[in-house]
Order: sequence, then C-alpha cells, then structure tokens
Amino acid sequence: MKFILLFLCCSTAAWADQDADFLAARTAYLAGNAARLESYAKRLKKSPLEVYVGYYQLRLRLETAAPDTVKAFLARPEDNPMIDKLRGEWLKILGNKRQWELFNSEYPRLIQEDAELTCYALQARRHALADSPLSEVRELWLTGKGQPESCATVFSAAFEAGTLTEADVWQRFRLALEAGNVSLAKQLAEKLTGTHQFSVNLLNHAAADADRYLDKVRLDSANAGQRAVAMFALQRLAKQSPDVAVAKWEKIAAYFPSAEQHYFYGWLGYEAARVEDPRALSWYKKALSEPLNEQQLAWRARAALRAKDWAEVLNSVNAMNEVQRRDAAWRYWKARALQAQGQSAEAIKLFTPLSTEFSFYGQLAGDELAETPGIEQAAFKPSSQDIAAISALPGVQRTIALYRMDLRTEALQEWIWVLRNFNDQELLAASEIARRNEMYDRAIGAADRTVNIHDFSLRYLAPYRDVLQTHIRENNLDEAWVYGLMRQESRFATGAKSITGAAGLMQVMPSTARWIAKKLGLKSYRDSLIRQLDTNLKLGTYYMKNVLSSADDSPVLASAAYNAGPNRARKWRGEQALEGAIYAESIPFDETRDYVKKVMSNTSYYAKQFGIAPRSLKDRLGIISGKTADNQQAVPSVGDAPPSTEIRAGFVTAQDTPVAP
Repeated sequence: MKFILLFLCCSTAAWADQDADFLAARTAYLAGNAARLESYAKRLKKSPLEVYVGYYQLRLRLETAAPDTVKAFLARPEDNPMIDKLRGEWLKILGNKRQWELFNSEYPRLIQEDAELTCYALQARRHALADSPLSEVRELWLTGKGQPESCATVFSAAFEAGTLTEADVWQRFRLALEAGNVSLAKQLAEKLTGTHQFSVNLLNHAAADADRYLDKVRLDSANAGQRAVAMFALQRLAKQSPDVAVAKWEKIAAYFPSAEQHYFYGWLGYEAARVEDPRALSWYKKALSEPLNEQQLAWRARAALRAKDWAEVLNSVNAMNEVQRRDAAWRYWKARALQAQGQSAEAIKLFTPLSTEFSFYGQLAGDELAETPGIEQAAFKPSSQDIAAISALPGVQRTIALYRMDLRTEALQEWIWVLRNFNDQELLAASEIARRNEMYDRAIGAADRTVNIHDFSLRYLAPYRDVLQTHIRENNLDEAWVYGLMRQESRFATGAKSITGAAGLMQVMPSTARWIAKKLGLKSYRDSLIRQLDTNLKLGTYYMKNVLSSADDSPVLASAAYNAGPNRARKWRGEQALEGAIYAESIPFDETRDYVKKVMSNTSYYAKQFGIAPRSLKDRLGIISGKTADNQQAVPSVGDAPPSTEIRAGFVTAQDTPVAP
C-alpha cells in the first residue's frame, strides 16, 4: 500500500524509523517492560504518535501514579481517544478506592462512559448527598444482563431507600431467565421471598435438562417462583423445537394462570417465527393482550409478512413503541400494509419522507412511488486548501501512521474520534484523503456520515476494477453485485480478516478457498495466498458464481448463501413464493439479515454509478420461489462440494461506530 500524504517534515525513511520505534514501544508496553518502553519513548518524543507512548507509560503505573501526573496527561492539548481512555480507566481506580473528590473533578470531562462508571458516579453523588433519590438506578437494574460490581453498592442503597423493591427483583429475575442468564437468575432467586421463593436447585435441573425436568416436575401446588422455573424450561425447549415444547405444554398448561399462559404463547410464537413455523401467528394470537418485547413484536410482524397477512403486519407495527416504529423497516412495512388494505394516501405519507433516505428501505419506498433517481454529482468537492487543512490534523496523521503499520483497530478508533465533530464538507475532505491513501474503508466510513452534502463516488468507491474485470467476465457476474458484496464484506480493505478467519477483500473462508483452489486446479495454492489481491478476487468471484448458480440465479439467495452458507439460505425459503424483500426481512440471523439488505442496496447504487440500465431495487430483489424437493436438498460439507455450514462473522473493523458526544 502506498501512502502519498507525508507527515510534516518527514521522509519515507523517517517513516520507517518511526514505525519501527513505535511498534517496539507497543511491544514493550504489552510485555510490561517499562525500562525498554522508556528508551523508545525518547525517540518518539516529537512524533504525532507520542501521545500513545505517553499513554503506555502512564498506564503501566496508573494504580500508583500521583494525581498531578495523571492530571497533566489528561490536560494535554491533543484531541485523542487515548486521553479519554485513560481518563475512564483512572476514574474506575478512583471509584474503587472511594476517592470521590478526585473522581468528581474529572468525571464531567469523560466522553466514553460505561455502566461501571455510571454506577461509580451514582456512588459519588450518594456520598455527597445521602438522600439522593438515585432515580437512574431502575434503568440499570432492569436488565437480564449482569452489571459491574460498582453497581452493587448503588443497588443496595436503592433498596434501602425503597427506590427498588422486591417486585423489581422478581421482574429482573424474569428478564434474566428470558435472556438465558442462569447465573444471574440464581443470584436473584436467593433474594426472592413469599410466593416467589423456590429452591435454586430447581433452576439448576431445568437448565441442565429442560426436557427431563418438565417430565418430572409437579405443578399442582406450585407457587409463582416454581412456575417461573417451569416456564424457563419451556422457553428453552421452544428454542430447540416448538413441537417438543407444545407437547410438554399441553400436559401442564392447566397449572398456569391465564396471564402466564398468554406469556408462554408470546414466546412460542416468537421461537416459531424464527424457524418459519407457519403456526407462529396462531400462537401469537393466543398471547392476547400480554405485552410483547421488541424482538417478539418484530418477529410477529415478520411472520405476518411471510403469511402475507397485511392486517396482522399493521397490528404488529402499531403495537411497537415509538422508537421501534421509527425504524426504517417498520415504516416501510407499515406503509405496504396500509397500501395493501387500500389506504394509499396514508401509505404515501410514509413512503414520501422515507424515500429521501439513502438506505435499503429508502430505495424500496422510492420504488413504490415510482421514483428511481440517479446518483447526483457531488455538490461539493474539497479544494487543495481543504485537503491540506484536514491533512495537517494530528489525528489524521496518526490514523495514516497506524493504518500503515496495520494497527487497524487503533487506526479505526483514532479515525472515528477525529471525525466525530466534522461537518459534511470536512467529512468529504477526510474521505478524499483516505481514498488517496488507499484507506478505502475509512474513506467510505467518512463519506457515509454526511447528512446534507453527499459524494456517492466516495460513499460507493469502486477500486480494483481493472483487476476484477477478468474474473467478472470469467464467471459472467453482475459487476454491481460483486461490488455491492465486496463493499459489505471488507469495504475494500485488503488486510480485512474476520473473527472466524474469513480473509481478504471478499472475506473467503480458508476451507472454502481450498475447495475452490482444487476446483480451479490451482496446484500451488496455499492458505497464505488467500490474502493476495488477485487470488482472493479469483476465489471469491468463483464462489459467488457457484452460490448464484445453486440459488436460482437470485442475488438475494446467493448473498444469504455467501454469508451464512447455501443450506441455510435455501432453508429460509417460504412454503410459497416470497418477495425478495420479505425473504430478506425474515432471515433469522441478525447479521445475515442486515448483510443481505446492505449488499442489495449497495448493488443498486453501484449499478447507477456504473451506468447500468435503470432497474428498481424491488425488481432486483425479485421473487424467491417456494420450497420444493429439489431446492431443499442439502449440500454436503465434504467431498466435491463447497463447505456449506459455516457462518462467517463480517469484517468487524470495517464499520464505523459513532463516538458518543
């Protein structure tokens, strides 16, 4: 990779020396070698990366460092994430030591907060004002997840003050069971009394073998706590098999009051919807007015979409809370439901503003309005002065240096930090700088953040077209789809690697790569070649063609297969034909559902950019034919067929996560 932007007054040789020194300093820090770190710190004193080395040195002795020393580092003029990182780490030490005066002096400057620090801040407030109501505690308490130890003191104070009650213990206990957090549920069970009290051993047995537990449990005189354990066992079975759960339920349902029966049907409908069980809606309806959580409501709507029950789609969306209803998916499907029921005017009121959004559902809304606008020319192009001004920022220089050293996590953290307060013009200048330095993922990330001024040539970069053309022609692939998939896989970062081992621009799994290499007769292939540009593109495009051919030439099915495996993709077909958008919306894996939508949205934008004949996204999504004996035959994962049961986690550092203001 070539980097054309130089640090001020730095030559390429100076780069190499600086990089070597920094990597050695980082290694010394990770090894806890303060003396060796000090020697490299002196060499990096004047470099933009010195703030990282300063962090390394102070972090090694943060527990014992003098407050003035820590404050001096935190008061540095650099705008850098490592300063806020150290601030958060020091605040946790201060909170643990109950040094509230120092804590309160630094806490207001913190940008990145977490639950541990929130609870320390509440402790500090409680220390200063003993009768503080601590109203924020309920939000921290009511979760099925465990909370940091710093929250225990606050929770105890809230119980003493009556802010939290035993009813809240019961509610959190139920949330822990729903989340499958048995460890937390057992801790909470120890606090339950009266009709909620039961032996924790019951929970151990239910968690170990739900089927056996339900065969042996006696519920004729069970209290609320004992029924809750049985309900937990039923939920675990429903996740494994709705049929098994229903069979058990029919034997014991009479022992549960009506509200708890409705509660069970809400969960049964949810688990059934996630495995495309056609009974899901009927079970949801048996939940009656029992409140459903966000995931249950989402899957009720998805089950209704697969059943083409537009009235139930509308009911499901209307039952969502305001925040969930604002999601683009549910605005779109509500409009479609209104349209299907003859309420076109109301549907248009939803489609119109949604169609202005650059997203999968924004594009589909435009299709419903018969609007297929092309990509407009950028209203703003950064000048040389704009480029120079942004290039001079130390945060940009640090990002380039970290990227050059392949410290991708640190580079991403620095880049997001420096961009967090940029306006649209500054974002586009930063994007152009990243593009010129072949940091294509960072360029796309910056261009994606603009609000009013956009440059789609940066948002949808298309590098390596000359290298790709041969492989695209060899496999007779749609270039727009190839780029749409690559953008989602790696954002064109050649060194991209997922947590499951998928590598390169096209994020090919090693086992899949070996299968393809054998099919192509690449006798000298070895695993290290998967990261080589031309080899990765050759392997990836061949596999795209392979999954496309086995998926009715549907890019929707093929995209799902590329991410989650061909067998899963074909299993997610409906009993009857489905719109491509409904198929995508009802994919049970969150990652794959999001992936397919983004690949197809990307494809549409690339088609416009490449000058391909106009075609709506809805048309591209097409119709996914229903299940048949032929298309449900599983592809084996050994022998002469590609591995088909691997799901690849996407490239985890490709996406931008906004930093809290």
